[in-house]
Amino acid sequence: MNPIGIFGGTFDPIHFGHLRTAFELLQALRLTEMRFMPAGNPPHRDTTVANAEVRLAMVQAATEGQPGFVVDDREIRREGLSYSVDTMRTLRADFPERSLCLIVGMDAFLGLPKWHQWRELLDLAHLVVAHRPGWRAPSMGPLGELLVDRGTGRINDLHEARAGCIYIHAVTQLEISSTDVRKSIAAGRDPRYLMPDAVRAIIGQTGCYRPKR
Repeated sequence: MNPIGIFGGTFDPIHFGHLRTAFELLQALRLTEMRFMPAGNPPHRDTTVANAEVRLAMVQAATEGQPGFVVDDREIRREGLSYSVDTMRTLRADFPERSLCLIVGMDAFLGLPKWHQWRELLDLAHLVVAHRPGWRAPSMGPLGELLVDRGTGRINDLHEARAGCIYIHAVTQLEISSTDVRKSIAAGRDPRYLMPDAVRAIIGQTGCYRPKR
């Protein structure tokens, strides 16, 4: 099935926490590629600080040169709200015979019932839940039931079917948040060692996180 990982986010800005998670999952799940997808107009978040063009440039700079990392700008190009189910429909149309693995964090997974047409996601892709060691998946409610029906502990299940499974995988959690990075930059501090130098250079050149005057 040559599985493709789909790693979405606002990436405002992208940092080593994002990159390490993507790299570990690329290797552990034996994905053919990890497709970074900067969000266009996400319905569940406030407006991004950096504009779409700058966020896309930062993701391209951060992933350049890493085999298996691909940047996909379809959400930024699309007008209107960026619902995950709509994005996955376009990916399924582009890759009708490939396994698609939508990567989500545990906090996003816990909020899944609030997503637009969330039950349809498993008709289009597998869900891979990346979480910090020690966290427990829900055992009750709609998500608990979903895990009983669709949960798997076999990586091969992601390779043998195009969609339909939920796989939970512990990853190294670097304590870096985009919100804290933006606040630090706005306060005049240098984000060196929180992100690739190429991303840091774009932030410096554009001034996208400096306080508005």
